[in-house]
Amino acid sequence: MRLTMRNLGSFAKMLDFYSQFNPSPLSIKKFIDFGLSASEQKSFIFLRKELPVRLANIMKEIALLPENLLRMPSVVAVNDWYIRSFQEIIEFEKSDINGKTLEHFCDSLVKIRNRHADVVETMAQGVLELKESHDVDHQTEHSIQYFLDRFYMSRISIRMLINQHTLLFGGQLENAPGPNRSKYIGCIDPHCDIVSVIKDAYENARFLCDQYYLASPDLIINESQHNEVEHERDIRIVYVPSHLYHMLFELFKNSMRAVMEYHGSVDQYPPITVTVAKGKEDICLKMSDRGGGISRSTTDHLFKYMYSTAPQPSKSDAHTVPLAGYGYGLPISRLYARYFHGDLVLLSCEGYGTDAVIYMKALSNEANELLPIFNKTTSKFYRTVVQTGDWSNQASNLTSRQLSTNIKKHQLPQSVQETMTGTGGI
Repeated sequence: MRLTMRNLGSFAKMLDFYSQFNPSPLSIKKFIDFGLSASEQKSFIFLRKELPVRLANIMKEIALLPENLLRMPSVVAVNDWYIRSFQEIIEFEKSDINGKTLEHFCDSLVKIRNRHADVVETMAQGVLELKESHDVDHQTEHSIQYFLDRFYMSRISIRMLINQHTLLFGGQLENAPGPNRSKYIGCIDPHCDIVSVIKDAYENARFLCDQYYLASPDLIINESQHNEVEHERDIRIVYVPSHLYHMLFELFKNSMRAVMEYHGSVDQYPPITVTVAKGKEDICLKMSDRGGGISRSTTDHLFKYMYSTAPQPSKSDAHTVPLAGYGYGLPISRLYARYFHGDLVLLSCEGYGTDAVIYMKALSNEANELLPIFNKTTSKFYRTVVQTGDWSNQASNLTSRQLSTNIKKHQLPQSVQETMTGTGGI
């Protein structure tokens, strides 16, 4: 449904109306409680207001993107999907609540979810189109990084709401993954066996690694619990297994690729060790490899959407590069971790290996959604020039973006630039 001049004004008014509200973050406990009550009517009343608010908040930010990026065909396609989905949801704003409406709403959510299935890849393609057709300055890169973190987090949250409703009320629960599918509440497993998810992610990553390198590192799992925590036979958590799997699968792929390429052809590759630790506040997963590590100058870039250590895939070979892709794996995995107020951090020893740590909230009532909010501060960010550095030893204290900006603004002599480049800061 494309916008015409006739309905453009009405659409803009609805977008302005819904974007003035802040999204209502839910905790995993609230998702569980909501699911256990299993009231389709209550879920409908909540979602017909909440989904337009979340869509409108992020759509207002899309409009603030650099003009060159907005004109890219793939970004135009994504924007069009969001417009259509927003229009379809707000049609339910004043609908009578009856069986037919609830069924139509559930069908519409499934259609919207399917429409947005390729949003990550399509937006990534839009950024590639920009890089190939325009020079991207530091301000534009800064804006794109800020936007994509918020855009993809918004997408995760919207899919979470849609999945909960359609799994609970759309008769799709039998499609839930894992051995505990009958015990799932929507897509949440109240007794998620962390070790089981680790093994699943490892086996699938190992399959790809074996295909590509004809060998793969083994897995060692260690479990530990805080003395004051009630000991369990297996460490379990109330969580979304698919989110945890996504993070682990990405980290396993990266670790395996590093180990295989660093050690070359040897009889036995050093194993990947995953330590699971449960404390009073957090459950931590630490994945340790001996893949040669990453230099600190490279580590700065790993969570940037416009950077990848692997060759960029074309549309034709995107599905034939098993252990690499657009370079979005790590930044999006970190968003999955942060979505419920956890985190994902990398600690590397160049010349030895890398530790990746996933933090998750141990208590479901503290695991609240982290959602982007559109407001004046957001608008101001897209117009603010990236600040130049104010430290003399730029290379060791600033990110490469800040350093590059500083060099550009102050036009340092070539000899000074070469000296700073030599320190590994750029």
